[in-house]
Amino acid sequence: MIDLTISTVLLGKAVPFGPPGRTSAIGKTPVDGPRAVGVNGFLDDEQADRRVHGGPDKAIHHYPLDHHAAWRDDLGEDLPLLGTPGAFGENLSTRGVTEADICLGDRLRAGTALLEVAQARQPCWKLNHRFGVPDMAKRVQTTARTGWYYRVIDEGAIGPGDRLTLVERPCPGWPLARLLRVLYVDTMDRAALAEMAALPALARSWKTLAERRLERSAVEDWAGRLNGD
Repeated sequence: MIDLTISTVLLGKAVPFGPPGRTSAIGKTPVDGPRAVGVNGFLDDEQADRRVHGGPDKAIHHYPLDHHAAWRDDLGEDLPLLGTPGAFGENLSTRGVTEADICLGDRLRAGTALLEVAQARQPCWKLNHRFGVPDMAKRVQTTARTGWYYRVIDEGAIGPGDRLTLVERPCPGWPLARLLRVLYVDTMDRAALAEMAALPALARSWKTLAERRLERSAVEDWAGRLNGD
């Protein structure tokens, strides 16, 4: 049973970031009260590149503070972002639930909104610049400490201190940890890919990814996403 407190809600604006000419809203800051949520996420939040960020299937990003201790073990204690909500550009920060506990399609009440888990995060090169660690995106992918995205089923408002409560679990056999394993470890498990592609709650882009792997018998190239090439 998932029933915990949303410790922090974070929003951000797109600003120059990384190489010249690039922008990002990965630098999000905490808010002090409820904020309105629509089908594309928090109304006061921004995404710099809507081709790959935001939209109904990636409306709200959730990252667990539970992972920060492991990141400090991996990277050392001298990264000021670690231990601070918003380090990974998330909108919601909590303790008490990770990718092992959340399943695809889970519906959770958050404040007065109803959210549905649509996919895990596919980390990109912007994490490398944010942390000053050249392979940070690859580390996030390899460790499966990615966080996840919600779509918004019922619009409402979410604020720090609100409860996050599981109300429905239609896909108990698909925790996000399993989804990430199929995506990045057992990459050509054809039975799992076929099952994944048929999951009704899965984001359309991930359905397409699974279908293409099955069709081509090959894994897509991750270099551009992870390295910014």
